[in-house]
Formats: sequence, structure tokens, C-alpha cells
Amino acid sequence: MTRRQVLAAATAWMALPARAEGKTRMGGAPTGFSLRARAARQSGKPFDILEHCHNLGLGGVETALGSTTPEAIKAFRQKAEGYNLPLILNTPLPRNEDDVAGFDARVSGCKEAGAIALHAAMTGRRYEDIASLEAFKKSFEQNQKTIALAEPVLRKHRIRLAIENHKGWRAGEQAAWLKRLGSEWVGVCLDFGNNVSLCEDPAETLRMLAPFTIFCHIKDMGVEMYEDGFLLSEVPFGEGIVNLKQTVDMLRQKDANMLFCLEMITRDPLKIPVFTSKYWATFDDSYSPLPGRDLAHVLDIVRKHPPKKPLPRITGLSPEAQVKAEDDYNLQCIQYAREKLEL
Repeated sequence: MTRRQVLAAATAWMALPARAEGKTRMGGAPTGFSLRARAARQSGKPFDILEHCHNLGLGGVETALGSTTPEAIKAFRQKAEGYNLPLILNTPLPRNEDDVAGFDARVSGCKEAGAIALHAAMTGRRYEDIASLEAFKKSFEQNQKTIALAEPVLRKHRIRLAIENHKGWRAGEQAAWLKRLGSEWVGVCLDFGNNVSLCEDPAETLRMLAPFTIFCHIKDMGVEMYEDGFLLSEVPFGEGIVNLKQTVDMLRQKDANMLFCLEMITRDPLKIPVFTSKYWATFDDSYSPLPGRDLAHVLDIVRKHPPKKPLPRITGLSPEAQVKAEDDYNLQCIQYAREKLEL
């Protein structure tokens, strides 16, 4: 970025969006504010997600602790409680036995900070990051080992871990794993849209993962065909394929106090290349099936639900225009959630 662009981004960062009237029951996930956070860093100013969510009138925050000194944890908790913001905290998980003591200390710090639960996104995009079925098996086995190491610590501190469906496993794989684990301290952060990338109807993902859900990443998803498959993009609430009202109502029946964290990620659409061999490299009929009927069903959804507006894109926008787009989309979602979803 040029010095002029940095200054422009800093100006956009300082100009907070108008606060929606009243406090919403919806929280905020950090990826929903990534462009504003980046502009803050580039301007040399810290991005305070607690402050930002409070200014937006949100009713909760997913974030991570910065400093873990007792003084910093105490100040962080006091600020969150002063703003009446329930906390979901991210912290690194143990990969082997040598990591368990450090994880124990971090969980203790999160509990002291007032976290109501922990969050983990344990995978990247399966179809981009993993090149073979054997590599997927190895990754999934490591995921399961990590949680087996973490679970006794969670049980000791009596705090739940919500594992996000983060484009790494189909809902059936994740649900079967959690059922085998059988722990009340390990469940799901249900992302409303991620598993569309794995050829799942959002309603099916909800059906499979709702029984395990601790909290949510609430979003709507736009879709559009392209030459190698389909595009997938977060869009303002009400403009996509997710039945938000039905999903929210079903999850509220499970837990009337469930936290729904807004994750309207403002970026270029993701490419889901279902017509390429690389996409299918990690699927297998016996170990990790992806039935053809599921592919056909999702492609039918894509073809029958073209975007009502062009899917969001940030390529070619100035830094300040990117921040403004993110702010505008978030405010649209907050307003919709208040008026249509009773959040």
C-alpha cells in the first residue's frame, strides 16, 4: 500500500459506522471485521473488537486473549462485563502430550477472563489444502488425537469447546466423531454456510450438527455457477440460500440462550471446483463418501437460486472502500436480524 492508501484506510477505520438502535442478541465473530482490523493495523492503531462490537450494539464477542498476565486478563474481563458482552475465546489446542500443560494454563486464563465457551477452527478448506485421501485420514486422525488430549482439561475446568465445521469434514463425519467421543464438554460451533462447499444443503448440515451445537456463526450464502463448479459467498442476510428464520428457531429450541455470532465475511467469492479431480481427491465411498445425489442437489440449488445482486467482491476496491463495504454489509445483517429474526 502507498502512504496515501494507508492514510485513507486509517480514516475509514476511524469513522465507525452508525450504531443500530438498541442492543441485539447477536454477537460478532472476528472474521466479520477483518478488513477494519487490517486497516487499523496498517494505521498503527490497535483494533479493539470489544469496543467495536459494543459500538455496533452487538450482544457478544468471539475473540482471543492478547496478553495473558493476570492484570491484563482482569482488565479484559472487566471491559467485557462492563459492556455486557458474553465471551467466546479462541486458544491453541494441544497436538501432543507435551502441549497439554500449556493448554491447561491457557484454558485457565480463558476461564478467568469470563469465557462462556471456547472456539476452534481445526481445518482449512479440505478441497484446497489436502491432496489425497491418505493425507485426509492423517489430518482427521490428528484432529481426533488433539481433542482426546484436550477433553480432560476442558472437563477439569468445566468449560465447553465448540469445534467449527470449517470446510474440513462433512457434517456426518463430524457428528459421528463427536458421538464416539461422547463428551458434554466438546460440541460444535455451527457455521450456517461452510458445508455448502462440501455439497451439503444448509438444512442437512443443521439437522446433523444441531444436537451438538454450543454456539453459531450466523451468515447467509450466495451461490453462482462458474466454469469449474460454483462460487460461494457470504451475502447480507435475506439475500442468500440459507433459511435463517428456520435455522435460528430450531437452534433456539435447543438452547434459548444460544449465542449467534455474526460472520458476514466481506471478500471475493470462494471457488468450489466440484468439476475438477482435485476437489474429489479426499473423498472415498467407504471412508469418506460424498454421494452423487448430494452433488446433484447442491448444483440444483445453485442453478435455481442465482444471486439477487452481484456477489460481494473487494478486488479493485480501495482500502477505504473495502472497509466501508464491510461496515455496510454488517449493518444490513444486524438490522435484518433485529427485524426478521428477533436477535
